Amino acid sequence: MINVFQPSLGKEEIGQIEKVFASNWLGKGKIVDQFEEKFAKHLGIGKQHILTMGCCTEGLFSSMKILEIGKNDEIIVPSLSFVGAANAVCDNGSKLVFCDVDSRSLNVTAMDIEKKISAKTKAILLLHYGGVPCDMDEIMKMADSYNIKVIEDSACSVASKYKGKACGTIGDIGIWSFDAMKILVCGDGGALYVKDEEKAQFAEKLMYFGLETKSGFSNTVDSKWWEFEISQFGHRSIMNDITASMALVQLDKLKTFIDRRREIHNIYNENLKGVNWIDLPPAIDNDCESSYYFYHIQTQNDKRDELAIFLKKNDIYTTYRYYPLHWVKQYGVNDTLPQAEYAAKNTLCLPIHQALTNDEVYYIIDKIKEFSRIYQI
Repeated sequence: MINVFQPSLGKEEIGQIEKVFASNWLGKGKIVDQFEEKFAKHLGIGKQHILTMGCCTEGLFSSMKILEIGKNDEIIVPSLSFVGAANAVCDNGSKLVFCDVDSRSLNVTAMDIEKKISAKTKAILLLHYGGVPCDMDEIMKMADSYNIKVIEDSACSVASKYKGKACGTIGDIGIWSFDAMKILVCGDGGALYVKDEEKAQFAEKLMYFGLETKSGFSNTVDSKWWEFEISQFGHRSIMNDITASMALVQLDKLKTFIDRRREIHNIYNENLKGVNWIDLPPAIDNDCESSYYFYHIQTQNDKRDELAIFLKKNDIYTTYRYYPLHWVKQYGVNDTLPQAEYAAKNTLCLPIHQALTNDEVYYIIDKIKEFSRIYQI
């Protein structure tokens, strides 16, 4: 089966993990610090703004506390988002408000957001769909005019840039994912950007029990290093040196990963442009850089599901991301969002990952064209 997503791991990652094992320190330590430093440099920001976590979803949940979002506040979330985004809002006891998206790019726009703003709106939690940046100039201008916060879910956007600035570092908070199906992987893990330095310090304590003083080997000052104080009722969500050692190697490989994904994206574009019942992804703006996490097509003839089944029978796994959250009954939202609903009925994500061979990519293309001949479309 040709996978829709797949990590690329090798001897280099194993070698770094072996070094961590040999050190006898498997928890959060100097390797995590090295990765945070290097990832911050990759993003073009100071290390004081970045911290690592156990997973990206932790950043979504913690963003509510970091931005002091209350029970009576409303948070706008595009319906085509990861389930963790909506869960974070609901878990906080805040009101979840879904907005529509552009039907072709599947990204939210300032106009989509503005339609849902009320006097109680505190923040927008947006997603850069598939690693393609939203129009952040318009969104930030709108957010500033209404004095609302911007949280960027950049789980798919580890190498994405908007006008030279890394996605996730434009708003007030940004979150990245390093889980097993992302581009830069370390089994599980994530990173959090906090624009305000004071809030970044708060976030660091929130992620580790609210500790004000450090205990054990980390405490190099106090004569009684087992003593500590806390300033809040924090929890524990941290990376460790095992996962960080993988992440460091993956970060070194990231450019080659993105280059290969771009090649695959372009092969699809070139060879599917003649299939007249398929809409290809919109062109990426010249002032934006994508991470090429998704490659999505849209069918014009209600054949999306049949195409997905046909491809699966031919050992090609496809999927659709993301199922509209306003259709999930648990959220209790009764709304009609026509652009998101059109996308949900017609969009299919084809395999795209750096381990795909050209033979596999052309096989996928040939099978889509074969489907066209079978159904005479």
